[in-house]
Amino acid sequence: MSNRIDFKEIELSDKEWADPLLAVSDYRATEYCFTTLYIWAGMFGTRIARWKDWLLIRSDGEEGCANYIFPAGSGDVQEVLRVMEEDAASIGRKPVIWAIADARDTIEAAFPGQYRFTQIRKSFDYLYETEKMISLAGKKYQPKRNFISRFKAQNPDWTYESIRPDGDPELCRRQLEECRAMTDEWCALNGCSHNESMRMEACAVRTALRDFVPLRLRGGILRSGGRIVAYTLGERLNSDTFIVHVEKAFSDVTGAYPMINRCFLEHEAAGLRYVNREDDAGDEGLRRAKLSYHPAYMLEKYLAVRG
Repeated sequence: MSNRIDFKEIELSDKEWADPLLAVSDYRATEYCFTTLYIWAGMFGTRIARWKDWLLIRSDGEEGCANYIFPAGSGDVQEVLRVMEEDAASIGRKPVIWAIADARDTIEAAFPGQYRFTQIRKSFDYLYETEKMISLAGKKYQPKRNFISRFKAQNPDWTYESIRPDGDPELCRRQLEECRAMTDEWCALNGCSHNESMRMEACAVRTALRDFVPLRLRGGILRSGGRIVAYTLGERLNSDTFIVHVEKAFSDVTGAYPMINRCFLEHEAAGLRYVNREDDAGDEGLRRAKLSYHPAYMLEKYLAVRG
């Protein structure tokens, strides 16, 4: 095939060529972050390829289908979509394209009326204004401020510390090891081994901790009495958005979640317009928690099928 695409498993070294292509598109969606693709590759069977000036991303779909994320980069949209269709045909699959709202409009402009778009609510990303997440000003954030006040009152010796990949290597190593130990304890308390979704999520978290430095992530730790009670990992996603990949806290420590969220953004994301806290995967509890922070908007996502 003249337009053959050589998809491959994602490796850390791919970050060097993939990041510039992701930056060209400058999307705010979690799928356009190398770390997201890398740490979840095992769960979704994600493979990537470079074709001309595009980053192509393919993952396992439902039986008979192959999922493609609308590509990042630049070039002829009609050409690259046709090449993706040819790739799907070469493996005996029907192509399904995951597209955010901007990409949906691009597909429709390239192939008017030729694609059907289905909205996938459980995959919508929650986008918040960073400044509001830090200040928590106003009546609607009063419950969050109350939880933070309770945390401070019950943990008078609390401390926050940053985890930096470009800082003291030995300190960073110790911090990450403590976060791994906290993850193991959190999973034992929450029964990760008996829940497939939680088990896969824990695997993704451990991959992020293992490759924290080469992924160039940022981290934050919340302590009480020297013990980690919460930690979080994230990074800059695009020109104006920060993304939070991981957030863990012990549920019996009142206010630990809002406290680590606020401290982390204050120290690592100040100056960026938005923070992406990813989707809710259709979990009603998680949906309520994310909505309680009053997102600036929901980043809509669609499945696009031709025909």
